[in-house]
Amino acid sequence: MKYYIIAGEASGDLHGSNLVAELRKLDPSGSFRGWGGDLMAAAGMNLVKHYRDLAFMGFIEVVKNLPTILGNLRFCKEDVEAYQPDVLILIDYPGFNLRVAAWAKEKGITVVYYISPQVWAWKESRVKMIRKVVDRMLVILPFEKEFYETKWDYKVDFVGHPLVQVVNDFLAREGDGLQYLKPVVALLPGSRRQEVSVKLPVMLEAAKSFPAYQFVVAMAASLDDDFYAEILHGYPGVLSVKNDTYRLLSEATAALVTSGTATLETALFEVPQVVCYKGSAISYQIAKRLIRIKYISLVNLIMDRPIVTELIQGDFTTANVVRELDALLHNEDRKQKMRADYFDLKQLLQQGGNASATAAQLVIETMASSGKKL
Repeated sequence: MKYYIIAGEASGDLHGSNLVAELRKLDPSGSFRGWGGDLMAAAGMNLVKHYRDLAFMGFIEVVKNLPTILGNLRFCKEDVEAYQPDVLILIDYPGFNLRVAAWAKEKGITVVYYISPQVWAWKESRVKMIRKVVDRMLVILPFEKEFYETKWDYKVDFVGHPLVQVVNDFLAREGDGLQYLKPVVALLPGSRRQEVSVKLPVMLEAAKSFPAYQFVVAMAASLDDDFYAEILHGYPGVLSVKNDTYRLLSEATAALVTSGTATLETALFEVPQVVCYKGSAISYQIAKRLIRIKYISLVNLIMDRPIVTELIQGDFTTANVVRELDALLHNEDRKQKMRADYFDLKQLLQQGGNASATAAQLVIETMASSGKKL
């Protein structure tokens, strides 16, 4: 079988790589082509375009880069049509992927969407389009199944969250640690240049108030070392790691984490955290009026209560970070309560079993129902 997969972000690359690995177990002679990153390429996919060339953050940034985005869309359609896949698998990245899905449906290509767009947060009207152009939706958050099926009468499959298995596998094979001399506070400022340049300086200033701790920055693989070196200049006591975030989290006492998938990864490692977010003023004001969710971190969203503190926009200041981090480091009751909530979170997310394996099986089933069998 021929599989074409599109992931537009680092998290999509991770989940896409595990999906490719599971599909190859079921279809050893399968052919894989698509958009993603180094992990998907290493798993056996012929990489057409890297996600680092696709990531534009915020409303203003998207408008500024619209010609590039439209050019990528045209190129993608041409490449898919030339490849003639048996199935098109889309991973999150909705602004781009839903347009590809609509086009693919017109071409008669079977479309499976793995990791739903966050339509429950904003642009809920997209569900009308999804129902028309997506043959099978695979969701990874428990409340998404109820959202789609109860509110929109659209059957979806909850496969569990793929990060549970990823983290479990890492912990099972973990070797010797990095052996820092002081207790570690991990800094996870994001994977995009724009967000790192805004959030990391505030985190670094807060680090000055905790000389007894070793602060370590998790550098994004998609950003060059010189970019980080410029920001870290003047903070000689702060260390950094690249392509080793999970080992860092496995040793961390606490963490400052930008919103997104990293908040969930940190929770699965049972690391107490403060969630930090700040975008451009215009983008934030637009988002504030359009997005209908109570929380920005996946941990709080999934549990539907404030498990971790969120410092958003104007609240994301050095003084506030110092206050919240101090509480995590020195209030044992607060740490234990957060870890207990993390346990409940993990139990909820692993109800679907091994998400990547389940998703791969459902992809095969979907192709079989359309008359394509291995």
